[in-house]
Amino acid sequence: MFEIVEKQSPLGAKIKVVGVGGGGTNAIATMINLGLNGVDFMAANTDNQALIHNPAPVHIQLGNELTKGLGAGANPEVGKKAALEDCSKIAEMLQGADMVFIAAGMGGGTGTGAAPVIANIAKEAGALTVGVVTKPFNFEGKKRKKNAEAGIEELKNAVDTLICIPNQRLLYIANETTTMLDCFKKADEVLYQAVKGISDLINIRGLVNLDFADVRTVMCNKGLALMGTGSASGENRAIEAARKAISSPLLEDVAIQGATGIIINITGGADLTLFEVNEASSLITEEAHEEAEIIPSSEARSPHSRNSDSRNVSTCFNAAFRGASIQERGPAPGSKAGRRSSLFNFCSATRSRNREEVFSSGRV
Repeated sequence: MFEIVEKQSPLGAKIKVVGVGGGGTNAIATMINLGLNGVDFMAANTDNQALIHNPAPVHIQLGNELTKGLGAGANPEVGKKAALEDCSKIAEMLQGADMVFIAAGMGGGTGTGAAPVIANIAKEAGALTVGVVTKPFNFEGKKRKKNAEAGIEELKNAVDTLICIPNQRLLYIANETTTMLDCFKKADEVLYQAVKGISDLINIRGLVNLDFADVRTVMCNKGLALMGTGSASGENRAIEAARKAISSPLLEDVAIQGATGIIINITGGADLTLFEVNEASSLITEEAHEEAEIIPSSEARSPHSRNSDSRNVSTCFNAAFRGASIQERGPAPGSKAGRRSSLFNFCSATRSRNREEVFSSGRV
């Protein structure tokens, strides 16, 4: 089964978001429900029943001849073969994309096996390709963890940048009464922030603009990435938003020193000051490599703007690596392992009346 409903992104580069497997298609459903605009969504799965209920406008059932629409049975090899069976359909769907996000939950069958195949097709089509994936909880077992590690390694070699969110670290923001559904939704929201943060950099016009060429320069062929979230308000909102983003409990262990390229996007209300822009930016750039390429961007939004985040104060942070391996951070939030990062993205929104704000930046 293959159906396409074409929707043109109104501004900037053409961005497509592909949800692969159960975890990935659930993630893009959350993005759609949260109102993410400016991107085209596609759901790819071996499970026909799951596809039927997904709100994405583009569906592709992977490997119908192989799996008969019944899923990959938690076998990554089946997921890989299913994607290869429909590689021509995938290529057709990705045609014309400038940037492709691939969302997947790693450790199962379809997401783990098919995501690298789809990433390779996107790269061959010339698209800047970014993977945004989750790693399984410890309680999901050693086999699923091993499958996830192998899938992440293969995907890392297929994409330009790979953002990994460890589900285990959701326990840092949960309590004994937090439901499983709420936890998985929180992980989906982190994936949403990753996609929204970067797509906003490209598609939303600000006081100081950057374009898709800037993003490609910073993100192309960079390797692994990490992500965390935070928020701040009050007098020291700028610096606190940056600090919370860097020390987010959803971050894996990462040192921010030695960045070789930085994209900074600061989004605020009409009361956003030059001092605040400088304060937040300096926290990021002072740790960068002395020859780092720094690309600034800034936007002041009206409280009544359609794109205003005045009711939602959020911050996301991405740190990517070149030629490094991801290891999960230990129990101490904020600890650093001294590994060199190459991408940094932290986003933020503002409420001008109460001086609440979100800052977005990308760093490689």
